[in-house]
Amino acid sequence: MNSRSARLSEIFKEKIPCLDGAMGTMIQRRKLTAEDFGGPALEGCNENLVLTRPDVIADIHDAYFAAGADIVETNTFGATSIVLAE
Repeated sequence: MNSRSARLSEIFKEKIPCLDGAMGTMIQRRKLTAEDFGGPALEGCNENLVLTRPDVIADIHDAYFAAGADIVETNTFGATSIVLAE
């Protein structure tokens, strides 16, 4: 078992873990521009921010941890072939 899996097992033994929340809402609060997303064609594609503004995504994840989250998920809610094909 790797260290991440071991830590997750420990968290589950200690308590019901708290996960992150509304990533889309947190991103919208940032009032990002089309350029932040990678240009007008990608505006609103939150998943692309991992590439274009990793600082924003990391800051949001840090905020979740600061608020008490035990686990944060990747910024991939709409990262499906259908959504990304648009």
